[in-house]
Amino acid sequence: MKNIMLVCVAGMSTSLLVSKMQKAAQEQNIEADIYAIAEGEVEKILATKKADVLLLGPQVRYLKGSFETKYKDKGFPIDVINMADYGMMNGENVLKQALQLIG
Repeated sequence: MKNIMLVCVAGMSTSLLVSKMQKAAQEQNIEADIYAIAEGEVEKILATKKADVLLLGPQVRYLKGSFETKYKDKGFPIDVINMADYGMMNGENVLKQALQLIG
């Protein structure tokens, strides 16, 4: 099971992307828990839920450095979703990005 956390301003704009990523994962027989949350909820969610990768929406890319510092002990990669893939809501490409980061 891959745990993929998407973070955006309010958790709303990434919800459609989550649906498309879940569909792509099903089509590829990949077991994944993919969820979107608001930037202010990250710490609270990580207290109870595991993440294998944290992907930031392009609108919160400025959080990458502070999140890498804050969550380095968690051991998961943090990256920014490709702006074109985000804009096109390309769930397949964003899923591929997440899986490559997980390794």
